Amino acid sequence: MKNKKIIIIFTILLVIILIGGIWGIKYVKSKNQETIIEEYTPEEEITSEQSRQTIVSLYFQEKESKQLVPEARLVDIKELINNPYEKMMNLLIEGPKNDKLEKNIPEGTKILRIYMENDCLVIDVSSEFLNYDKNDKKLKDNMVKSIVNTMTELTEVNQVKILINGNENEEFKEVYKRIN
Repeated sequence: MKNKKIIIIFTILLVIILIGGIWGIKYVKSKNQETIIEEYTPEEEITSEQSRQTIVSLYFQEKESKQLVPEARLVDIKELINNPYEKMMNLLIEGPKNDKLEKNIPEGTKILRIYMENDCLVIDVSSEFLNYDKNDKKLKDNMVKSIVNTMTELTEVNQVKILINGNENEEFKEVYKRIN
């Protein structure tokens, strides 16, 4: 008798749970169908200027450790299309935006000419490029690596040659390749 009461109570509870579950599922489905799908409108429209920008990596040395690190910079694509090499070299000459980094290229350096010769980018700069501390070997290495690493971010550039006032210079006579 006691077992029959337990079975009846259990059956009634099971029926109530099933009916409640079915009713709950129908309720949720009906709510989902009533939801109006609205088009998402961003709070701020993307301007045509923002859509024309791309990120480039420029390499500068850290002030304390003197290690070369990349700095990401947003650049207008229109400026890169005409002469990407000159634009990126000018950004290197201007220096970093980050206060913890310092520029590697000496003040007053000007670009005289930049051109591709096969897969080698030839960069002809003014003699101010030689105005670096000659006693600091790391500085010269970072100058070269800064230029090479930045320029080889462009897929067509595999190596870099540096000329001073249109001529090879004893200090920068090599053809430099990217070294990670």
